[in-house]
Amino acid sequence: MAKPIHSMIRVLDEARSVAFYDTAFGLKVADRLDFPEFTLIYLSAPESGFELELTVNKERTEPYELGDGYGHFAVSVADLEAEHARLTAAGLAPRKLVEFAPAGEVVARFFFIADPDGYQIEVLERSGRFS
Repeated sequence: MAKPIHSMIRVLDEARSVAFYDTAFGLKVADRLDFPEFTLIYLSAPESGFELELTVNKERTEPYELGDGYGHFAVSVADLEAEHARLTAAGLAPRKLVEFAPAGEVVARFFFIADPDGYQIEVLERSGRFS
């Protein structure tokens, strides 16, 4: 059976993106592979073996067009309100808290936040299938 190990996004500014993911989600640099034309930075958290790979193309100067194909990256947290308050205090501008209850029963509680390149991250309360 296949085991998911990472997801990759292209970012414009390595330092800005590494700082965002560290401040927002505690993701630390697990590895950094530097090549002549690009750099790969692998970010991880102790709670998971899954990594986020940041790809920095060295000659790139223009922001990436995210297009209409990208959805979002998701993380789960134990205390949604506390994380929302912490991210707000850090100046990272999380969007409003949402209770998703399409049939009257709450399926998920979450909010979204955008990284410096505009990628959307869903922050879910750790419960149910999002534990």
